Amino acid sequence: MTPVLIAAAEKPINPLLPNTPDLVWGAVSFIVLLFLFWRLVLPRVKTMLDERAEVIEGGIKRAENAQAEAAAVLEEYTKQLAEARAEAGRIREQARVDGTKILNELKEQASAEAARITANAQATIEAERQAALVSLRAEVGSLAIDLASGVIGESLSDDKRASAIVDRFIADLEASESASSAAKA
Repeated sequence: MTPVLIAAAEKPINPLLPNTPDLVWGAVSFIVLLFLFWRLVLPRVKTMLDERAEVIEGGIKRAENAQAEAAAVLEEYTKQLAEARAEAGRIREQARVDGTKILNELKEQASAEAARITANAQATIEAERQAALVSLRAEVGSLAIDLASGVIGESLSDDKRASAIVDRFIADLEASESASSAAKA
C-alpha cells in the first residue's frame, strides 16, 4: 500500500481537526479577507451608518422642533381663543347695556311725545272751549239785548251800553252758578 494510506491507517482520522496545510491556507485566506473587509467594506459601512444616524438625529431634531412649534402655536391659539371668548362676552354685555339704554331712551321719548300730545290736546280743548265761550257770550249777549229791548221797550243799539249790560248779566249768571255750586258742596 502506499505510504499515505499506511500513515492514515496508523493514525485515527479526526473529522474536527483539519490537516496542517489546510489550516495554514485557511488562516492566510482569513487574514487576507479580514484585511480587505477591515480596509474596504468596514469604512463604507461605517460611513453609511454615520450618515443614517445623522439623518435619524436630524429627523428627531426636526420632529422635536416641529413639536415645540406646534405646542407654541397651540398655546397661542388657546390664548387667542380665550381672548376672543372674553371679547365676545364684553361685546355681548356692551350690547345688552346699549340695548337697555336705547330701550330706556325710547321709553323716555315715547313718554315725552305722549306728554306733548296730551298737552297739545289739552291746549286745543282749552282754545276750543274759550272760542265756544266767546261765541256763546256773543250770542247770549245779542239774545239778552233783544230780550232786554223787548222788556224795556227801548232800543239798546248803543254798543257800549249793550256791552256793559251783557257783561253785567253774564257776571250775575256766573255768580249765581258759583253760589249754587258752593251750596251743593
